[in-house]
Amino acid sequence: MNRIQARFYLLIGHVQGVGFRPFVYRLAMENNIFGWVENWAGQVAIHAEGNADKLRVFEDALIDRAPPHASPIIRESRETQCAHHNTFSIRASDARASTDIRIIADLPICKACLEELFDKNDRRYNYPFINCTHCGPRYTLIRQLPYDRANTTMRTFPLCARCQREYEDPLDRRFHAEPIACADCGPNLLYKDNSSEITDNKKALVCCVHALQQGKIVAVKGIGGYHLMCDARDDEVVLHLRERKHRPDKPLAVMLPDTQLNKIAATTNEQRELLNGVVHPIILLNKLLLTQLSTQRRTNNLSEHIAPGLNEIGVILPYSPLHHLLLRAFDAPLVATSANISGEPVLIDNQEVEQRLHSVADAWLHHNRPIQRSADDPVYRFIHNKARPLRLGRGNTPLELTLPFRLESPVLAVGGHMKNTIALAWDARIVVSPYIGELDSLRSQHVFNQVISDLQKLYEVNVQQVVCDAHPGYASNRWAYQTGLTVHPVFHHHAHASCVAGEFSHEEVWLVFTWDGTGLGADQTLWGGEALFGQSGHWEHVASMRPFYLPGGEQAGRTPWRSAAALCWEVGVPWQLSGYDTELVHHAWQHKVNCPQSSAVGRLFDAAASLTGLIHATRFEGQGPMLLEASARNGIAETISLPLNCDEKGIWRTDWVPLIALLMNDPVPLADRARCFHESMAGALLQQALQIRETHGDFAVGLSGGVFQNRLLTERAIVLLEQHGFRCYLPQQIPVNDAGLCFGQIMELNGLLQD
Repeated sequence: MNRIQARFYLLIGHVQGVGFRPFVYRLAMENNIFGWVENWAGQVAIHAEGNADKLRVFEDALIDRAPPHASPIIRESRETQCAHHNTFSIRASDARASTDIRIIADLPICKACLEELFDKNDRRYNYPFINCTHCGPRYTLIRQLPYDRANTTMRTFPLCARCQREYEDPLDRRFHAEPIACADCGPNLLYKDNSSEITDNKKALVCCVHALQQGKIVAVKGIGGYHLMCDARDDEVVLHLRERKHRPDKPLAVMLPDTQLNKIAATTNEQRELLNGVVHPIILLNKLLLTQLSTQRRTNNLSEHIAPGLNEIGVILPYSPLHHLLLRAFDAPLVATSANISGEPVLIDNQEVEQRLHSVADAWLHHNRPIQRSADDPVYRFIHNKARPLRLGRGNTPLELTLPFRLESPVLAVGGHMKNTIALAWDARIVVSPYIGELDSLRSQHVFNQVISDLQKLYEVNVQQVVCDAHPGYASNRWAYQTGLTVHPVFHHHAHASCVAGEFSHEEVWLVFTWDGTGLGADQTLWGGEALFGQSGHWEHVASMRPFYLPGGEQAGRTPWRSAAALCWEVGVPWQLSGYDTELVHHAWQHKVNCPQSSAVGRLFDAAASLTGLIHATRFEGQGPMLLEASARNGIAETISLPLNCDEKGIWRTDWVPLIALLMNDPVPLADRARCFHESMAGALLQQALQIRETHGDFAVGLSGGVFQNRLLTERAIVLLEQHGFRCYLPQQIPVNDAGLCFGQIMELNGLLQD
């Protein structure tokens, strides 16, 4: 008979907020093991006493049978002194410091809680804040670690007797579920409009649904912030929302009742799995699949104003109990767009959302569970048969990845100016924040500061160096130089290149196409159509596009006609546009006043959108290229071969001039012109890759930068490259746009520091 032994285990990874201690308790009871389990800051410590064979089974099961959202790693397993325990207990947490802290992202409602939510015999029937150890808010709820109720925003809600019993019962699903609540002791809804305030959960929900049915716009508080919601089938209310929010054209997301997903017959298994998975993101789906969704009351189309001029609509399924209750009761799709001022982070505070959006919403559905930090909905697009993130947020952040190297000291990467995210890196770890947004407004800059401070506090890491974009006009750049810390500026497109190289670190030599709007290049011009050869920290500029002088500089991003004019004036083609002061701009262009040189492919797409007559002044970033891609959907796939020549600096440059005549040839159908433009740009990319292979040998090809959010261009480029024997990579974990810059900045800095 084996003698009783004692072992100490220290586990790291995602082991807090996932029901790991209750799992350990039940596992110990199953194997007749005595001792204790305890939360440390980001770790779980276990003292286990029992039969040697049972201890081996216990240790293996800690990994093999871990809860669904856990990712435990046994950092330490050693024999220790036996204390002769006669039971197994969950001990009070110990807040000792740790370098192995992991934060779990917010989790969607689990199947068991969803069944209880709609079970009339369950005591949590229709309770909007139902959760258990397997679901519910985490990142947006945690104030500090260790993960205990007292360290969350639920600390002000004492448990009632029945919840307390569940919390203490090892056989209960809510055993040590920190956000546990019920209608007797937990958070409540508050419905407000001009005439009433209702705090009863059931009545508040009924009033909210009634307001939505009456064509009202309601601000609804969720897990990581508020949504502005309205009937997605009602043209009038959608237009009212656009007018009030000053968002005339930018696409709006639609939340579908989960019961209606089956009516979208053409969705793939991968799309359904992502929609229903642990992240529950917004996914861009073909508009034709979504226009007719029947309900019990009526059949109606989604409003044509949801995503005007585009072929896709952002779709999301309910992920919180409150969303499920709303969508089941309304029984039809709802617009669910972020409640914010355009470009700013989503609003999270009850009073602030009323103050800042008082002219937008007709009513409010608040609740009194505080949101500790904002997290907007993540957004994905399927490109080349894989889900690619366009925005990180609630459900997949903080995104924690392992670096292919080890840093000597902690580093903070502060990203760019648009689509800002920040990254904290230390040892061999990197943590990417949720999407923050454009850094133009004071509130965006406040949240930017808050996220930087917050991540360091949560992970107990104090940064000693900052890496930023080299552009001196970016708010993130200015912030970096005001810290007093060591600052490492990184060029915009070097960070883009290092982003894809860092994600696929098994490749050693790269040719990365960094195509986007504009960013400061190493030669102080506005890059955006570059091909960079080498590896992180050691990029050689080997290919680009024919440069042109861009009237208004970065202002041209919202006025595609300026890019169109620039291309025409560059080659002597007359350009005038009724209603725009082209003569004054032409005069400035002739004298090169505020006309920096640019090679940006993003501006070429803008120019194409204007030259084809699609749009001359945009209402949101990327509108011109998005409309151009949508227009190309049914076009004839013909290609114009674009000249490729080596300039005096040894850079191979593609000449876009042959495209001008095509784009301005009005008798040719718009769809054909748009499709030909995409095909020609993909062909130009291939020709550059082939040319560089002749002189530089074998390499992997990466695609990075906002232009590669364009599915038509990107898929065509990948197909052409693979047909010619290239290994081609497009980011899958990190956004390909500027939201991935912070990750790329860390990768680039490490390469620079190797010298």
